[in-house]
Amino acid sequence: MIESEFITWEAPDGDHPARRASQRSYDAVSRKAKDEWLALFADDAVLADPVGPSFFDETGEGHKGKAAIAGFWEMAIAPVERFQFTIRDSFANGNACANIGTFSTRMADGTLADTDLIAVYRINDEGLITAMNAHWEVERTMATLRKE
Repeated sequence: MIESEFITWEAPDGDHPARRASQRSYDAVSRKAKDEWLALFADDAVLADPVGPSFFDETGEGHKGKAAIAGFWEMAIAPVERFQFTIRDSFANGNACANIGTFSTRMADGTLADTDLIAVYRINDEGLITAMNAHWEVERTMATLRKE
């Protein structure tokens, strides 16, 4: 496990490159290190968060390429004041890792939300993320909205 005050890792933790890429991603997001986060992705990567059509991605085809992934950052990550990632299980094999957990967020106005999800990361031979697919349901996250 990489060291990060923003990640609670309750899952198995073998030293697998895709698992480490996922952990580096969570840490960079939590520290608001946009350039560091973008550097984790291959130039032709696709990010789907959540998978399918949503208010983040009307077509449901994912954010393709670093410019589009940077746009996702501005829309979905930049407005969040604080992230906390709790990973309860993790399966790493081949060039991929699937993490099961909860992403907890706090907005500037004190609104809190918890997103239960499965996040799947695929990497290339250089260890860069080629795909990130987050499987979660908007309605379930909205049901957790509350004020701090």
